[in-house]
Amino acid sequence: MTRRLSTGYSERGAITAARAGQKFGASSRGNACRIFILLLSIQLLTGCAVGPDFGSPSIELPTRWSNAKATKTPPAANLSHWWRRLKDPVLNALIEQAVDGNLDVARAKGRIREARATRRQAVGALFPQVEGSGSATRNQASAVSAGGGGTGTYNQFQAGFDASWELDLFGGNRRAVEAATYGVDAAEDDLRATLLTLVGDVAAYYTEARGYQARIALARRTASSQRETAALTQKKFDAGSSSAVDVAKASAQAATTEANIPTYETSYSEAVHRLGVLLGRDPTALTQPLRRGAPIPAPRLPLPTGIPADVLVMRPDVRRAERQLAQYTAKIGQAEAALYPSVTLTGSVSTTGLKTGDLGENSSIGWSFGPTVSVPIFNGGKLRAGVEIAEAQRDQYYIAWRSAVLSALEDVENSIVSLAQERIRIQSLSKAAQRYREAARLSRSLYETGSSSFLDVLDAERSLYTAEDSLLQSRIAIATDYIALSKALGGGWDGAIESSRPDVNDVNTGPHIPVSQ
Repeated sequence: MTRRLSTGYSERGAITAARAGQKFGASSRGNACRIFILLLSIQLLTGCAVGPDFGSPSIELPTRWSNAKATKTPPAANLSHWWRRLKDPVLNALIEQAVDGNLDVARAKGRIREARATRRQAVGALFPQVEGSGSATRNQASAVSAGGGGTGTYNQFQAGFDASWELDLFGGNRRAVEAATYGVDAAEDDLRATLLTLVGDVAAYYTEARGYQARIALARRTASSQRETAALTQKKFDAGSSSAVDVAKASAQAATTEANIPTYETSYSEAVHRLGVLLGRDPTALTQPLRRGAPIPAPRLPLPTGIPADVLVMRPDVRRAERQLAQYTAKIGQAEAALYPSVTLTGSVSTTGLKTGDLGENSSIGWSFGPTVSVPIFNGGKLRAGVEIAEAQRDQYYIAWRSAVLSALEDVENSIVSLAQERIRIQSLSKAAQRYREAARLSRSLYETGSSSFLDVLDAERSLYTAEDSLLQSRIAIATDYIALSKALGGGWDGAIESSRPDVNDVNTGPHIPVSQ
C-alpha cells in the first residue's frame, strides 16, 4: 500500500485554499480529531498477520552415537579451540591468521552487512514516508487567463511536504521484517559455517604438509641406508663373494626409494600453497616459514562427542538451514497479505505566495488528508500463484534442513568410525614397523658376515620402508580423522568476529564530476 501527498499550489489555488480554511475554521479541527481517532482505532487492528507462524521443526534423532563407546551419560562435546589439542603452536598461529585474512570469510562478512541493510529496508516500510519540496518561478499570465485585462508578470514561491503511510493491516510488511531478521541470522550462521570449514581446512592441509615432510625425510634416510647396502654389496662383489645381480638389485632398490621423493615434494608444495591462499596471501607466502620440518600433529584423545541432538545447535550449517526455513515461512505471509485490501493514509501541506514573506501565513497554507483503500478484485490468479510459489520455496528449505541434519549425523558417525579404526590400525602398524626394523638390522648383520643371502637383506629393507611409510600415513590419518570429527561435531572459531567494517572504503561519494579511467 502506498500513499502519495502532493505539494504545491498555483497562486490562485493558494488563495482559494486560504479562503476554504477560513470558511471551515474550528469545525475542520474537530473533523481532523475525529479522523485521527478513527485512524488510531484502525491502527490498533494492525496487530494481526496472515500466513503460517514459524515453529522450530522436529526430527527423530537417536539418543547416542552408534559407533561411540557405551557410557551411561555421554560427556558433552568440548569443541572450544579443538585445534589446540593437536599441540602445535605453529598451527595455532596459522589458524588465527586465516580467520583474519581469509577471502571466503571476508565474503561471508559482506553477506552479513547486506542482510542487515536488507532488514533496515524492510523496517523502513513500517514507518511514514515524508518528502519535502519547494519551488520558485517567474510567471507571465496571458490576456485570456487574466480575463482580458492584459498581461502581467509575477513571482510565485511554493513550499510543502507530502506524506504517506501504509497501514499494515494484515502484516505483510511485518512478515517482510520477520523474513529479513531470519535472513540476518542465516547470514551470521553462514559466517560461522565458513569459519568451521576454514579452521578444519587449515588444520588438515597443515597436517598433510607435515606428513609429506616426514615421508620425504623417511625416503631420504631409507635411500641413504640402501645406498650403503649397495656399496657393501659392491665391495663383496669386488671381493668375489657377491654377484653382479645383487649389486644391480641393491642399486635399483635405492633408486626406487629415491623416486618417491619428487612426488612427495610436489604434494608438499601443493599443501603449502593451499595454506597460503587460505590465509588470504600469496601461495608461496608460507614456503620459507614452513621449510623447517616439524612433527606430524598428534591429537590428544579421546574427543568427547556428546549426543546426536547436539548437532542441531552446534553445527552452523544446520542452524543456517533452520533460519532459512524460518525466513521462507515468513515470506508466505508476505505473499498472502497481497490478497487482502490495503489502506494507505496520504496527506500534504503546502504554502504558496507571491513573496517569500507570504510563505507560512495562514492564508497561504493548504492541506489535504485522507485514506486510500485498494482492493484486489481480479488479477488472473497472479497473487494466489505468488503464495503457492512461497509455499513451494518453504517446502524446499524444509527438505534442505532435514538433509543438513542427516548429513551432519552421517559426518559424525563416519568420523567416529574412521578415527576408532585408525587407532586400532596404527597399533598393528607400530608393531609391524618395530619387527621389520629388527629384521632389517639382523639380516644386514648376517649378510655382512656371510651368514645370509642378499635376497634376505633386500626383502627386509623393502618391507621396513613400506611399514614405516604406512605408519607415517596412519599418523597423518589419525590427525585428519580427529580434525574431521571436530568439524562434524560443529567445532569452529568461537571468538568474536568484526563484520560491520567494509573491505572497500569508498571516497568522494558526494556530488562530483566522475573521472573516467
